[in-house]
Amino acid sequence: METIAHTLSHDHSRCDQLFAKAEESVAKNDWERATTNFANFKAAMERHFTMEEEVLFPTVEKRIGQQIGPTQVMRMEHQQMRQVFSDMEESLTQQDSDEYLGLSETLLMLMQQHNGKEEHMLYPLSDRVLQHDAPTVIQEMQQKGDQL
Repeated sequence: METIAHTLSHDHSRCDQLFAKAEESVAKNDWERATTNFANFKAAMERHFTMEEEVLFPTVEKRIGQQIGPTQVMRMEHQQMRQVFSDMEESLTQQDSDEYLGLSETLLMLMQQHNGKEEHMLYPLSDRVLQHDAPTVIQEMQQKGDQL
């Protein structure tokens, strides 16, 4: 049986690969490719955030009866990352590789910390509290993500 942890951890890996491609393009000053690669990365991240924020988090919160705690922290961290995305887009527009690569380091640190919390705490918690509903939740997340 597919788990929430496996599904979303796999998606983290996909996003990480797209992130690396964008960073590599910037390092080579290939601005056209960098812009495309960053757009692909950002779209993948927004898809991931949407699956969590619109399906997983509300479902977990409803099941455990609270809207604070881990899911609220994850939402705040998503907002932090979205701000860095915006700054990175500006550095791409300016073709400023130093600025982009500096922001990239910041984002990498944020993503690693965030993903670690999700993969080691939130996703296993989600699989436990949702147990038999996990396949349905995974399907709903994927449908929501595919709508983007």
